[in-house]
Amino acid sequence: MLDQALYAVLIVAIAVLAFVAYYWGANWILDRSLATNATMSHETITRRDRRRSRIRPWIFLAPALIFATVYLVYPVFETLRLSLFDRLGQNFVGLDNYQWAFGNPADWFRSAVDATGAPIIDPATGLPMTLYKGDPTFWRSALNNVAWLIIVPSLSTAFGLVIAVLADRVWWGSVAKTLVFMPMAISFVGAAVIWRFVYAYRDAGTEQIGLLNAIVVAFGGEPQVWLGIPWLNSFLLMIILVWIQTGFAMVILSAALRGIPQETIEAARIDGANERQIFFGIMVPQIAGTVLVVWTTITIIVLKVFDIVYAMTNGENNTQVLANLMYRWTFISGDSGKGSAIAIVIMIAVLPIMIWNIRRARAAEGAL
Repeated sequence: MLDQALYAVLIVAIAVLAFVAYYWGANWILDRSLATNATMSHETITRRDRRRSRIRPWIFLAPALIFATVYLVYPVFETLRLSLFDRLGQNFVGLDNYQWAFGNPADWFRSAVDATGAPIIDPATGLPMTLYKGDPTFWRSALNNVAWLIIVPSLSTAFGLVIAVLADRVWWGSVAKTLVFMPMAISFVGAAVIWRFVYAYRDAGTEQIGLLNAIVVAFGGEPQVWLGIPWLNSFLLMIILVWIQTGFAMVILSAALRGIPQETIEAARIDGANERQIFFGIMVPQIAGTVLVVWTTITIIVLKVFDIVYAMTNGENNTQVLANLMYRWTFISGDSGKGSAIAIVIMIAVLPIMIWNIRRARAAEGAL
C-alpha cells in the first residue's frame, strides 16, 4: 500500500513538472521566435505582438485539446467503427449488431402465427404475440435503465429541494447540509461496499450483520435476501445513487433558493399565503430552471451508471443496466461489435440531454 501511494505521488509530481516545463518552454520559444527590438519598424513590432497574442492561448489549450482528442473524440469514432464489425473487429457486418439488439423493424408489429396461420395468443396478456424483437437481455437492461431514469433523478431532486428548504430554517442547518453532502465525497464503488452491509443477509437464527435485516428481525420478521428479490433489488440499488446525488441537488438548489427576493416571500405572507403555497407557488417556479438543470445532470449520470450495479450484483437477478451489459459483451464475452453497439446506444441517449444543458448554459450566459 505504501509503495503504491509513493508511486502515485511520484507520478503526480512528474506530471506537474512536465506541464510546468512545457508551459515555460513553449512560452520562451514563442517569445524568442517573435522577439522585437528597437531597430524594427513599428509595423513589424505590432505584427509580431499580434501573432504572439493569437498563438499564446493555443499553447495553454494544446494539452487539453490533445487529451480530449485522444481520450474522447477518437474513442467515439473507434467505437462507432467497431459497432459495424464482427466480434473481433475484422469483418464488416453493417447494422447486424444493432439488429441483434433491437430486432428487425419489419417484424416489430407483425403477429406470431402457428402452423395453421392463426395468431399465437400470449396467455399472460391475452393479446397476440409479436415476432422476435431483439435480444431479451438488452431490452431488460434498457427497461431497467428507464426505471433508473424515472426514479433516481426525481427522488434526488425532490429530496435535495426539501432538505435545502428545511435546513435553512433551523440553527443546525449547516451541519445537516454537511452530513447530506458527505456521500458525494465517496466513490460509487465505496458507496456500494457500504450498502452491501446494509443489505447483507445471513440465515435465520444467526446474528444479522445487515442493518436492514437486523431491523426486520428485531420486529419479529424473517431475514430476506434483499438483492435477490426481483424488481425490489433494482430499487434498492437506486437508493444508493439517490443517497449520493441528493447532496449535489441540495447544494445547487440551496444556492438558487438564496437568490429568491425575500420581499416576494414577505409580501406573500402578508397576503395570507401559508408555507405550502409559498413553496409551490413562489419558490419552486422561481428556481424551475435550476431544478431542470439538476434533474438533467443527474439523468446523465444515471444513463452511465455502472459501478454500483457491478459492485453490488454484477447484473444478476435482473438488475443489469446497459453499461453493465456493454462491459459484459466487450470484456467478458469478447464481442467488441455488440459491446460497441450498446455503447453507441448509451451515447445517443445521453446526447439530447447534454445538448439541452449546453444550450441552456449559453442562453444563461447571454442573459447576463
